[in-house]
Amino acid sequence: MRATQRASHHALDRARDRRGSHAAWDYQVHFSTTRIAPLKKGDLKPHLIRYWLTPPADPQREETIRAICTVYHDAPSLARQGERTVSTDELTGVQALERKHPGLPLVLGHVQRREFEYKRHGTRSFILSRDVVSGKLLAPFCGPTRTEEDFLAHVQAVVETSPKTSRWHFVCDNLNIHQSEALVRWVAQISGIEKDLGKKGEYGILALMPRRAAFLSDPSHKVVFHYTPNHSSWLNQIEIWLSILMRKVLKRGSFTSVQDLEAKVLAFIDYYNATMAKPFKWTSQGKALTI
Repeated sequence: MRATQRASHHALDRARDRRGSHAAWDYQVHFSTTRIAPLKKGDLKPHLIRYWLTPPADPQREETIRAICTVYHDAPSLARQGERTVSTDELTGVQALERKHPGLPLVLGHVQRREFEYKRHGTRSFILSRDVVSGKLLAPFCGPTRTEEDFLAHVQAVVETSPKTSRWHFVCDNLNIHQSEALVRWVAQISGIEKDLGKKGEYGILALMPRRAAFLSDPSHKVVFHYTPNHSSWLNQIEIWLSILMRKVLKRGSFTSVQDLEAKVLAFIDYYNATMAKPFKWTSQGKALTI
């Protein structure tokens, strides 16, 4: 009885190994008849597991969250002064999957049905920036890779969309390509900085990633990067838009090639910019919730 009261899927496995599958089945039936009611009464679900994440210790976390929220709140006033604020991130490994047969549409009494089998045509990576004030996507990038050169090319393309903008603010995460040597050198160039930047891995600003991040975050530069804390993707507004892209295009899509995938995503971006774009209402103040 003691074993029965403490039975779990591990106990059933051990019973099967010791006595054979029939003994394990008898054990399971005995367990079910004696324990199902208490499990239901206590709303216990031993077959389920739920994960959580404990973020690494970061004494600057709350301060950084408040700073990012301030960037969003100040974006409209900065726009009136000739500065632009964008939210940037990547969507990588997007598969061009083609269903082997057409799906069946939603009809009365039946949900939409789709073919289970599919063909793989490869993947694409997207780098996207969304203007916080207008809500429009700027200079979307699509390609087979997501390298520091790809990210730099995207940032340069975004800046080129508005040559008269006096300063650009990019909100992004701490991915290494967002703090690359090439990015530091380009920001220094367009900001008129001619001092020695050092050498990657050896000395100066380029030596270490934290030094490069500090340089790229300098508010006096023409392009300023604002980095979200680790494991805080909810702070990046582009993540909200990526969920829209997933629901509207990718989740139910069938793509005959990577070129078809790219064309449909870029067409949706054009449609979104023309008919749907608007700023997200950001209400978070970067403060802990109180009850």
